Amino acid sequence: MDSHDTVSAAGESGEDAHKARAQPALPVPRVQQHTPDTGFFMRMMRFLFGSQKDRAFKEAIAEVISEDHIDAEAEKTALHQRLLISNVLKLKDMRAFDVMVPRADIVGIEVNTPAEDVLALLSQRQFSRLPVYRDTLDDVIGTVHIKDILSKTMTGEPMVIAEMVRDVPVISPAMPVLDLLLMMKQQRRHMALVVDEYGGIDGLVTINDIVETIVGEIDDEYYTGEDDGELMEKSDGSIIADGRVDLETFEQRFGRVLSEDEREHIDTLAGLVAKLAGRVPARGEVLTHPAGLEFEVLDADPRRIHRLRIRHVAMTTSEPEKARA
Repeated sequence: MDSHDTVSAAGESGEDAHKARAQPALPVPRVQQHTPDTGFFMRMMRFLFGSQKDRAFKEAIAEVISEDHIDAEAEKTALHQRLLISNVLKLKDMRAFDVMVPRADIVGIEVNTPAEDVLALLSQRQFSRLPVYRDTLDDVIGTVHIKDILSKTMTGEPMVIAEMVRDVPVISPAMPVLDLLLMMKQQRRHMALVVDEYGGIDGLVTINDIVETIVGEIDDEYYTGEDDGELMEKSDGSIIADGRVDLETFEQRFGRVLSEDEREHIDTLAGLVAKLAGRVPARGEVLTHPAGLEFEVLDADPRRIHRLRIRHVAMTTSEPEKARA
């Protein structure tokens, strides 16, 4: 009886071993020891940084992002969470060029700029760091930090910009954003210069620029929103508008021209134009709204639309007024 039991147990063990060999092992060794949240983010990091262990992870996340069986009560929160996850996944394919501040928008100082002019600029723009260059922006020698400037000011020491310059990393426009983020963390740098193959400055990237690709634009405590409603009517009948102009404000002034879906899901003119293009359009692009409005992008960077010219406003806004009459 004992020998029979032993043989049966061995047979069962053999069958179990055969099944174990026949079925591929799941790649979840130590991760199970962590909390669910930690395990999720560890798998996310393995996916982002190129691990081959979780090939199905992207598809699984994509399925979660596209889920539509969400309670109406939690819909707003769920959409926000899915948007964040989607933006994180996009980082894997993004390069420095995609997130940089373009050369035309860089604010820097010449190394021989008088101290009072530097203080005035920092006070006006609220930057914590500024690129420092000799003669032209293509000859950047480093950055200067506002803490160093304030320290000299407080102690009354003479302020020589050249003596306060800190090194700044120089990177290629094609550098992957995740590699850039890791480099910034390791070198404890908050800014990097993007340089083309000829040594010219293409733009710059800050930690804040990378974070904003995930969570959206971040305004600091000095931001008042006073310019968000800027709408200027030109003599030719066109409108020059800040991209942050609220759609409700626009319609209150020029009449109802948007669809109910647009009013429900889009808040600003920049959001409306981005929806028309299916992306953030480049400077100079012209897009036409179904109602007849024509939007020309006057100023934009890879992450947002800053300024627009709107044409045919009078023609389109006259229709709702006729209908009400």
